[in-house]
Formats: sequence, C-alpha cells, structure tokens
Amino acid sequence: MKSISELISDDIKTVGIAGHVNPDGDCAGSCSAMMQYLAEMQPSLDITLYLEKTDPSLHFLTGIASAKSEPDDVCYDLFILLDTSDEGRIGAAGSLFQKSKHTVCIDHHISNKGFAEINHIEPDASSCCEVLAGLMDENLITSKIAESLYTGIIHDCGVFQYSNTSADTMRTAAMLISKGVDFPRIIDESFNLRTLTQNRIMGTALARTESELGGLVVFSYLTLEDMEKAGANRQDLGIIVSQLRFTAGCEAAVFIYEIEKDCYKVSLRSNRYVDCAKIASRFLGGGHVRAAGFSLEGKPDTIKERIIAALAEELDGIR
Repeated sequence: MKSISELISDDIKTVGIAGHVNPDGDCAGSCSAMMQYLAEMQPSLDITLYLEKTDPSLHFLTGIASAKSEPDDVCYDLFILLDTSDEGRIGAAGSLFQKSKHTVCIDHHISNKGFAEINHIEPDASSCCEVLAGLMDENLITSKIAESLYTGIIHDCGVFQYSNTSADTMRTAAMLISKGVDFPRIIDESFNLRTLTQNRIMGTALARTESELGGLVVFSYLTLEDMEKAGANRQDLGIIVSQLRFTAGCEAAVFIYEIEKDCYKVSLRSNRYVDCAKIASRFLGGGHVRAAGFSLEGKPDTIKERIIAALAEELDGIR
C-alpha cells in the first residue's frame, strides 16, 4: 500500500478505527491522526473510534477523550487497526473487527504476522505514527493531525533517544513541525510531566529494584495492593521500565505489574544486545527489538526466574 487513499473506494461509507489494549502514546496518536485524516480526505465518511481509557495527558489529542470503550452492534464497511501486533491485542473492539466487511492493519511491530485483509507493516519504522505519515498526502496533514503524529513518534522513540530513531524519523518530525506543531509543549505535557501519584508509584518500584546477571539485568515489580495504596492505575506505570533501563551497566530492564490476582504484565527494554521481541515470543508476547511485552501467571519471584533464565541465554556471550 502506498497511500491511505487506496483504502477508500466508493462502497466504503462507514469506518471503524481501533488500537491495542492499554493504549500508549503511539497508539493514541495514530488513532487520532487516522480519524482526522479520513475526515479531511473524505468528509462524507461515518467514522467511529474505539479505544480503551488512555492517560489523561493524552486527552489533548483530537478524539481521544471521547473515544468509545465498548463495541456497538455495527458491521463496518471498513475497520482499521493501528499499532496492533496481533488480533488478541485488539481488546473490546475485536468483535467489530471480525465482522467488518473489510479489514486493515497498519503497524510497525516486527512480531506482526499479518492477520487483516490488508496488512501494511514497516518494522524498521520508529512508530505507527511514522508509518502513517508516510502513507498520507502531506498537503492534507493539518496542524492537529501533525500534532497527533508527532506525539506518537516521540512516545515510541523516547523523544529521539532510542535506537529505533532513524534519519527518516527525523525527516518526518521536521515535516510535522513545519505544520505548526507546538513540539515543546507536547514533549513536556505528554512525555515529561508526571503526577504526584505517578512519582510515588515509580518510587515504590525503584525501591524494589534488583540486580541480576552481574548487573546486566535490572528487575522490579508492583502488585495490585501497591497500586491501590498509591491510588495508581496501569496508565501511571508507563515510564517505570524506561527508568530502570537507565541504570548504569544495565543491558535489559524487566518490569512486571499485577493486572489481576497472580497474573502479571511483563515489560522488557534493552540497550544494545537483547532482542526483546525474541524473548517475548517465547512467552506468546510480541513487540520490538528494544521493547516488548507479554503476560505471565505466578508470583513475582517465579516469574522473575523464568525471564532471567531466558535473558541469561541471550546474554551468555557478553557475560
């Protein structure tokens, strides 16, 4: 696919858009940008966005605060999934995807095997928003669309710090800035600023940090009880694994948090050597080379042992 316009034929009247469960900045940004771009390109389209609750810091993105979190009884002419690596991560909108007349998935996860009718996957891109920008007519990108795309890019490349940042990423960002994006505000308000609750729950996680494999791996965890005591939710935890990765001498960071009794979400980040997507695939998860995730059942110590054993194999040559 060379252009989003290829998706809109004369028989497409209704469009559903969704992202993955527990949406992050790239997911929210790509959904917001796609919704706005389709409306700009074809004003007669009936477009509905489905997305789980996002962090309030992302509510400045057009359409995100008002996105539907539950599916309707609708059969869409076209359903577009963004930043979603497999069908199991669609969440509540999965039923809509399955019964829509035509389906599309636009993504950048290397673990995405292609499960829609049309799949456009660019694993070398920094973010889904970077992929989307390349599929859009630059003349139709408004300042608000550019705002959504820029937000998604900086969230997935750590404001151009991570190794997934390429020359193309920077060129795309420059184009978006030329559209009038207030990038200092976006970086501060959606990436840097933290609530008191977020600082407190991160403090709890950092106080639990453990060093493994001679300092090459750092590990921490949070339980439902920890989050309840701090008044925190899943949206408050996004920065923790990245902060762990910045530990001196660390190659891989592992952060797990309880999502239901004895069931933990695992987030992996690496610096140079570990292929996080490869590790995640062993546990039926997915993601990118430097960032991936999955879920495991058990107690924190047991889960840690399983993940450290897998990481030990990956790091054997540099220990």
